[in-house]
Amino acid sequence: MRRPSARLPGLSVTTPPRLDKYDFAILRILQSDGRMTKTALAQAVNLSPSPCWERLKRLEQSGLIIGYRAQVDIRRIGPVTEVVVEVTLANHRAEDFTRFEAAVQEIPAIRSCWATGGGVDYVMVLSVRDVDAYQRLMDDLLESDFGIARYFGYIVTKPVKSAPPPLPEP
Repeated sequence: MRRPSARLPGLSVTTPPRLDKYDFAILRILQSDGRMTKTALAQAVNLSPSPCWERLKRLEQSGLIIGYRAQVDIRRIGPVTEVVVEVTLANHRAEDFTRFEAAVQEIPAIRSCWATGGGVDYVMVLSVRDVDAYQRLMDDLLESDFGIARYFGYIVTKPVKSAPPPLPEP
């Protein structure tokens, strides 16, 4: 069953801005180093600082750059277990998807959640202390009646690759 398209709060669906090779270069560089100074960014893309800064502001204002963040190696702080979970809802009405998605937003241990087409409704990535914490979280979700019919969890044994999606060529 097809779910209604969701819109992100605060973002309108518009035609994406026209991008040239400099815009793509800025985006690629910032994907790998979001802390780069504006001067270093301008040098890296072979622009003077003012035009580079204007492009950067335009990319942020258009919603193409949605934030900057640090990647923290949580394993160096304490134990963590990552679990990939497939979730299928019992019902497929718009309000069922909305209720489940609102619940997901409130649970910090759910790092990522994607609505999917095919055999399952959602795929989530959880970061919890251990397998017991994972099971308690899933039990709480089931008891809270967010509409979960079934779920399958896969314990991550080691990270192999984590990268931002590649940008298309201009």
